[in-house]
Amino acid sequence: MKVLVIDDEKLVLLPIKKRLKAIGYEVETETNGIKGLKLFDSFQPDLVIIDIHMPEISGFEIVEHIRKKRAKDTPIMMLSGSVDDESIMKGFDLGINDYMKKPLSLNEICARTKRLIGQPVNLKSEEVVLDKIMIQKRSVGVVIPCYNEEERLLQDEFLSFVDENPGYYLCFVNDGSTDNTLKVLENLREGREDYIKVYNCEKNGGKAEAVRQGMLYLAKNTKLDYIGFLDADLSTDFNDFDDLVTTIENSNFKIVSGSRIQRMGANIAKDSARAIISKTINLIIRTILSMDFKDTQCGAKIFDRKIVPLLFGQKFLTKWLFDVELFMRMKKEFTLPVAKQLVCEQPLKRWVHVDGSKLSMKDSMKIIFQLGQIAYGYSDYYYEKQLEKKNIKLDFYDIERKVLKENTELTLS
Repeated sequence: MKVLVIDDEKLVLLPIKKRLKAIGYEVETETNGIKGLKLFDSFQPDLVIIDIHMPEISGFEIVEHIRKKRAKDTPIMMLSGSVDDESIMKGFDLGINDYMKKPLSLNEICARTKRLIGQPVNLKSEEVVLDKIMIQKRSVGVVIPCYNEEERLLQDEFLSFVDENPGYYLCFVNDGSTDNTLKVLENLREGREDYIKVYNCEKNGGKAEAVRQGMLYLAKNTKLDYIGFLDADLSTDFNDFDDLVTTIENSNFKIVSGSRIQRMGANIAKDSARAIISKTINLIIRTILSMDFKDTQCGAKIFDRKIVPLLFGQKFLTKWLFDVELFMRMKKEFTLPVAKQLVCEQPLKRWVHVDGSKLSMKDSMKIIFQLGQIAYGYSDYYYEKQLEKKNIKLDFYDIERKVLKENTELTLS
């Protein structure tokens, strides 16, 4: 038995196709409605699963084509995030057979498919559909900066995560590596081009610039809800990162930052010398920011996509302390009281310092000097002068920033 799924969201198509094929159905998918109609003619499905809202041609129009112009009575299941009676009634008036609201339960889709067209002849084990997987409604982009990671990139971990978590998009940024990192990343992307992107910086610009370029690249994708970054060594694992996403998804925060503070039950591995230096630096950072951060430098953070151009639009002053600069920019743009309400620091369950880190003990000592740069560079007078000098009074800064601030203040009030 054959099923055709038409939806412009690939994060919806992949898990549906995977699940229905797993229990024995033949499945084809299409993100473009017009191409979907052509595929309907050639594939001759026993069931069509279709989304309402799509570019070029809507789900309603496709249903009308199938029922009137094609004169087919093929069962149709319609998907939508809308629950208004008008849309539901319109769908049934046009001739759909079933309706499901997003986010979707894969178990329920399988059950409804069997009800509409029966079980596949080669029905496979029912154990396949026993788990309670939901198709995520959110879309999350993750930037992973890479410099000479050929030997230590955890390829299997990245592939397993993107395969098992629809809704996540990984963007590896090759920061001018001198080894075969770029080739490794291109091989990693092969076969998963829709969910893994590779952004290549020909020259090494440092982690701050690599992250900035990756964040701005992903921010162009308006289908993403949140964008964050992770270290390539996965010192923060994906489970903790997903917890950060859950927090920002269910709150008014614009930034949720991981924190490697020690607490009972946490797996935090760090040598004593680094710990002492970190505590000293953290004290200085908290003084500069006037914010009670336990750990600004954690390499795991998630942002509301709309705020990314505001925070990453301009180059950072420092090589390693761009995290501190991000919070300074929040403070400058929204004022300190508001910024404190928009930023959340969340403890990680696990964090491990991985051998081979690019930041040496000698480098750590240079951070004191860079903190001085930040204190001066983000002083009221100098900061405003730099904005004028760089002529960055662009549409986003003039209009979107105003709207963002007004909406934020309205939400917080």
